[in-house]
Amino acid sequence: MLIDNKSIAIVGGGPAGLTLARLLQLKGTDVKVYERDFNKHARVQGSPLDMHEDSGLAAIRKAELLEEFKKTFRPGADRTLIMNEQAQIFFNDHETKPEEDFGEEHFRPEIDRGPLRNMLLESLHPETVVWDSHFLTMERLNEGWLLHFKNGTSEYADLVIAGDGANSKIRPYLTDSKPVYSEIIMLEGNVSKENAPQIDAMIKGGKIMAFGNTKNILLGQKGNGDLGFYASFKADENWPADSGLDFSDHTQILKWFKTEYSGWSPVWDELFENAVTPFIPRLIYSMPSDQTWEAQPNLTLIGDAAHVMPPFAGEGANMAMLDALELSEYLTNNSYSTLQEAISDYEHHMRKRAAIATQESLENGERMHSEKSLATMLDFFNGHITSL
Repeated sequence: MLIDNKSIAIVGGGPAGLTLARLLQLKGTDVKVYERDFNKHARVQGSPLDMHEDSGLAAIRKAELLEEFKKTFRPGADRTLIMNEQAQIFFNDHETKPEEDFGEEHFRPEIDRGPLRNMLLESLHPETVVWDSHFLTMERLNEGWLLHFKNGTSEYADLVIAGDGANSKIRPYLTDSKPVYSEIIMLEGNVSKENAPQIDAMIKGGKIMAFGNTKNILLGQKGNGDLGFYASFKADENWPADSGLDFSDHTQILKWFKTEYSGWSPVWDELFENAVTPFIPRLIYSMPSDQTWEAQPNLTLIGDAAHVMPPFAGEGANMAMLDALELSEYLTNNSYSTLQEAISDYEHHMRKRAAIATQESLENGERMHSEKSLATMLDFFNGHITSL
């Protein structure tokens, strides 16, 4: 294989990086994952993910982890309520959603990020992940790269694969492309079900999507019962600083919510009154659809480092894991004479499909924040239209 006797450094231990490490180890390659977290317990993992048949689940199957996935995914977590701002239910598939199973095209099983990460970590050889490795810089050395980390260590790799997310520090070594702001911000919060009893009684382990006045509230219940939620709205890119809000202050955030979400039912207040602080403003970005760069023989990108994916089509983790699957196939394909050729073909195909998914997601985001958002979502979930 092209990567025989080559050392591979994956920077970033998210779904893309860990999936790629697993797939490459199944091929017998020498791979390390450099992750900035101090250890696997350093951060609470975010909202649940739905895995798609031709991307996330395809990668899990290839990684020989489908049986483990079946032990940890959450049946019923994809049940959905669609509401207006007054918490009136317009769509409820808790009783009517047909039973689906693995292998069916539209089956999208949900899994919490933490269990997904743990499943991938446990599948790797001991000491594959080098924790507390916050990437700073790298420089060319021989045919590869010498990477430097904040903890003072340096490591050499023949091939570097950047899976270090939307704010990738490695992307500039390959391309000048920069993320473009979508004009949408999602204010993230997390609250225990005990502190949001009205919402907990409605959500019943699934999802809630509420639309009104060009704004959204999007919720998903995690395996431990906690409610992860987002207040999603359009705002200037400088809003987090210009708002003057202290995101650790419940009183300020609740006052902001009551003002900006004027007319919304008081039922939503318990989310903002009782959430774990700080709230986190998530600015939604995407990469230019026409981005391109010259392929290198010793460096490439996966996941959000390659294509920052807006969240409005559920494609982020799925595209990232598909990157890992496809890159592993290109790197171990004996039909290529050089790594540069293999990487070039991977990147060309990856950019093309990522651009399509990004455009779909951006268009969904616009529809979800339009005056007709509720009607559009109802048409989609009731099957009157096939895409948002």
